[in-house]
Amino acid sequence: MYNGDKISTATVLFVDDEREILSSLKRLVRKLDAQCLFATSGAEALQLMAQNNIDVIVSDMRMPEMNGAELLASVADFYPESIRIVLSGHSDSDMVMAAVNEGRIWSYINKPWDDEQLILTLEQAIYTQQLIAERALLRRTLAQYQLTNKEQFQGFIGRSVPMQFIYSAIERAAPSSASVFITGASGTGKELAAKAIHDLSQRASKPFLTLNCAAIPNELIESEIFGHVKGAFSGAISHRDGAATLADGGTLFLDELSEMDIGLQAKLLRFIQTGTFQKVGSSTMETVSIRFICATNRDPLVAIKDNKLREDLYYRLNVISLNLPALSDRDADPVLLAQHFVHHYAQLENKDVVGLSQQAELLISQYPWPGNVRQLENCIYSCVVMATESLLDNSDLINALSLSDTEAEPLLHSKPRTAISTVEHQASPPCNEPMLPQHIVPLAEVEKAAIQQAISICDDKVVKAAGYLEVSPSTLYRKMQAWEN
Repeated sequence: MYNGDKISTATVLFVDDEREILSSLKRLVRKLDAQCLFATSGAEALQLMAQNNIDVIVSDMRMPEMNGAELLASVADFYPESIRIVLSGHSDSDMVMAAVNEGRIWSYINKPWDDEQLILTLEQAIYTQQLIAERALLRRTLAQYQLTNKEQFQGFIGRSVPMQFIYSAIERAAPSSASVFITGASGTGKELAAKAIHDLSQRASKPFLTLNCAAIPNELIESEIFGHVKGAFSGAISHRDGAATLADGGTLFLDELSEMDIGLQAKLLRFIQTGTFQKVGSSTMETVSIRFICATNRDPLVAIKDNKLREDLYYRLNVISLNLPALSDRDADPVLLAQHFVHHYAQLENKDVVGLSQQAELLISQYPWPGNVRQLENCIYSCVVMATESLLDNSDLINALSLSDTEAEPLLHSKPRTAISTVEHQASPPCNEPMLPQHIVPLAEVEKAAIQQAISICDDKVVKAAGYLEVSPSTLYRKMQAWEN
């Protein structure tokens, strides 16, 4: 039955000082699907309890030295998860009822017993103990799940399965010096992911620099990266170090790489390959050690096709790929993020706003958030500033999002998202990109995440989760046991 963390065959212990009774029980319980042990005294029974994992104990009431009530009281103290049953004569009824009321026994069987009734009672006791064992195993498994699955990580907030994969990928990628290419829609947290990789790397004590290639004019971006010497061009009135020099020993994050001039991308490729560069207007070659992390909200293969991104540069940088999920693919994370932003901005603005109404949470969970986390954060900030009540309501969100009644109505009458989502690995390549070995996810890893998410969604009900996963409950229990070993 329950052996530490494992479910095994049930063990039943019978205790009676009359050997004839035990002999009758031995013959009867041969048809019982359980291991059966027998003791002739309370002391012998306690010794067997200490040596074996006893699931069900059946004891006579009237025995010398230690009677059944005393024995079962001791068992209840030291083995509270055991199922305790009394074999009693009618003269023991008062003692038995007292024991029942005190919670020391689960049931009782009258002497002389009916064979079929006794077997039925034992089968029910074994089944009950199975449920107890399953609950204990599930509690332990869920506790382990909560320990290993983070709600917050390096500035990220979210406990959805896609984000657990992202956290794991960052932790595995960080110690390396390999280049990382991050994809994902605007507002999904690409810079936050890059900073997390840097902060968890061996370069954490060195600089982390960010260049947004889309925000710097083409005529200035080369100087921003490599620096320039005095007189290199009109307006270069002094020597200036670029990001290549300033990030030496650390990490350089190039955001929106596909917006960089295609000609300059050739110089960047040579810099990445050799670690050497020249400042604009200088003939001196400089050498630095930099880890490169790049990001784009475009599909890289489309950008290559549109001549916005050099193919050789992309494959040089795409050693480790990280694909950040859209907020709409992150299960219950939008509400979790919204709650965080409410508390943050209420404190920042000194507003008496403490949370979200149920209707507001429903709207947040159903809205698609095309601007992802950035849009959600700005929406909540606006709501907090404009709030007149202590709870943000759906009307506050509707105003902040400028939703019409037609747009808001289906969101407010939708069912909360509770369906088990498809698990996508963080390292999956962008759409239409050929699969590479580094994109392969261990099957066991995906399976474990899917099972854990299903159990959580189903309110810890393993049988219900098994139904959605279209497997038997015993399959889930067997896999949970394997994770613990």
